[in-house]
Amino acid sequence: MLLKPRITTAALLAALLAGCMTATPYQPEAAGQRVSGGYSEQRLGPDRYRVHFHGNSMASRDRVEGYMLYRAAELTVQNGYDWFVIVDRHTEHEVETYAVPDPFYRPWYGSRYGYWRPHWRYYRQGHGWTRWHPEVGGPFWTDRLDIRTVERFEADADIVMRRGPIAAGEDRAFDARRVMQDLGPSIERPRDGS
Repeated sequence: MLLKPRITTAALLAALLAGCMTATPYQPEAAGQRVSGGYSEQRLGPDRYRVHFHGNSMASRDRVEGYMLYRAAELTVQNGYDWFVIVDRHTEHEVETYAVPDPFYRPWYGSRYGYWRPHWRYYRQGHGWTRWHPEVGGPFWTDRLDIRTVERFEADADIVMRRGPIAAGEDRAFDARRVMQDLGPSIERPRDGS
């Protein structure tokens, strides 16, 4: 009987980790979702919207921009229009680098070595000359760091929606139903329970 709670806890932990390791699906952005990020929009006028998509660290730039475009098409159709023009758009790219020390590496040199500073000589490509202190030796201190780079993308566009056939010379115009048809198969919706 003691085994069941452990299995349940392990399954719950695995599900939580899987949620953290999933790219943002096509969903409205709201607090408390299993996977962060999603779309939002702001009405700017009767036929104008600002459409936004915020991806998590697992969502690529292509996904974020594609989902934003899909949401613009979906809004156009929902409001009874046929096509839309992107009048302004941009994508933000946020990069953060973390250097986390190994939690088990805690050197202590003692009070007699208060002003001691390591000195090193390093070249590592083919594991050539290495050494960080002539008296102590041992692994170089940077071998004890976990360095991670995390990227996130956000895309937004201001759109103007129109009815009828697309006007000639509209370079930034999109047929809303065609966008939904073309991008629809690649749209990943949230899994149940999110």
